Amino acid sequence: MASKFQSRLVGTIILVAIGVIFLPDLFDGKKQHYQEQFASIPLQPEIGEEGEFEVIPEPEFAEVDLPPEPVTVVIDEPEANNAVSERGTVKVEPAPVTEPKVGNQDSGWVVQLGVFRNFDNANQLVSKLRDAGYQAHVFPKQPQQGDLARVVVGPDVSKSKLSTQLKELEKLTGLKGRLLRFNPLNP
Repeated sequence: MASKFQSRLVGTIILVAIGVIFLPDLFDGKKQHYQEQFASIPLQPEIGEEGEFEVIPEPEFAEVDLPPEPVTVVIDEPEANNAVSERGTVKVEPAPVTEPKVGNQDSGWVVQLGVFRNFDNANQLVSKLRDAGYQAHVFPKQPQQGDLARVVVGPDVSKSKLSTQLKELEKLTGLKGRLLRFNPLNP
C-alpha cells in the first residue's frame, strides 16, 4: 500500500499535467488565423498576349551625298581679314585653353573684428558697421566652443582692399581686426 503522501503527490502531478496540457486550449477560445492576401506574379506571360504590342518599323536610310569640296566663305574685302586664305576658306585658330586656377589664389577674405559671447553686442556692432557702409555679418562660432558670435567684414576677393580697411575699422570700432580666409562652407 502506498502512503497517503505518495497518493496525494501522484494526484497533484496528474492535475498539474492536465492543467498544463488542456487549460491553455480551453482559455484561448476561438482561434483566428490571419493570412496575408497577395497576388502571385506569373513567371511567364500567357501566350495569347502577343497581339497587344506594336512592331517598331525598321529605320529608313536616305542616300545623302556630301559635297566634294569643303564649304567656302566669300568675303568682299580679303585684305581686311588676315584669317582668309587665297581660296576663300576661313581658317579658324583655336582659342587658347586656360587652365582653371588651382588653390586658394582666388579665395575670398574677411576681416574678423571679434568674437562675442553676447549676441546682442555682436548685432549692435554689425548694425554700426552697416550704417558706416561696410558689409558686416554675424556668424555663430563652432558648437564645440560654446555659444559665441563672430563679427566679420566681407567677404571680398581683394586682400589688399580689406587690408587698407583695417585701420578705418579700428578707428570706427576700437577693435583690432585680422585678415582670415573665407570658407563659404564653414563661415
